[in-house]
Amino acid sequence: MLVLPWPYLTLLSAGYVLALTYGYLTAQAIIAIILLGLAGYAVRQHRFRYGPYLGHALFILLALALTLHWWPGFHNARMIDQQRFTENAVPFSMNLNLDKPLIGFWLLLVCPWIIGRHSLLQALKVGALTLSLTVLVTLVSAWLLGIVEWAPKWPPQAWLWINNNLLLVTLVEEALFRGYLQGGLSRLFQHLPYGDHLTLMIASLLFGLAHWGAGWEWVMLATLAGAGYGLAYRFGGLATAIATHFGLNLLHFGLFSYPMLAS
Repeated sequence: MLVLPWPYLTLLSAGYVLALTYGYLTAQAIIAIILLGLAGYAVRQHRFRYGPYLGHALFILLALALTLHWWPGFHNARMIDQQRFTENAVPFSMNLNLDKPLIGFWLLLVCPWIIGRHSLLQALKVGALTLSLTVLVTLVSAWLLGIVEWAPKWPPQAWLWINNNLLLVTLVEEALFRGYLQGGLSRLFQHLPYGDHLTLMIASLLFGLAHWGAGWEWVMLATLAGAGYGLAYRFGGLATAIATHFGLNLLHFGLFSYPMLAS
């Protein structure tokens, strides 16, 4: 059963057709989309024993290339260019990425088990708790490390940032790190003692290492945040993990130095 209804797929397809029409995509990008389709077919078929393994391997390679923007053919538009939201913050730039979102849509379509089924009441309770704890641990740690300081603001680009961060960043990262990695490893290690704890630690550490380019401080903070998102996913499902992740990002953006203090 597909997770996304066909109207959303139609809108997604129309969006990429428009991007191709206006030159934001080239034929090389279409190759990546075709390969993702082949990977999805391999994962969902059951006639060939090793087909799903090959499909997942192909997806992981494509996800790495798309996440790091290594795959050619995607001309991601620069929407915010070297903007200082506060005088003592480093300049911030933001692209409207067309490559990375493909990862999230692939996961939602091909791996419906990443969603997690929980009641709305449980998801709300878990989300409120994990968001509070994650904000307390990560933002206080960032303040103690001298990375951020109290800086309330609401710049004109805020709504653009919100839509990009929620739909093209947070959703994709949580579908990949929590739904696919943590959820997949949890299924794989379900018979091991403390298997759920192990998978949470692995997914959190990998999420932290994905921030290696920003320095060791951000690796540590992202690992701590990843643990909070992992708990949200484990007890509240994917939507709760997305809400926790986005809530932390929004509070960081609106109330503290963003993305960080200048040296």
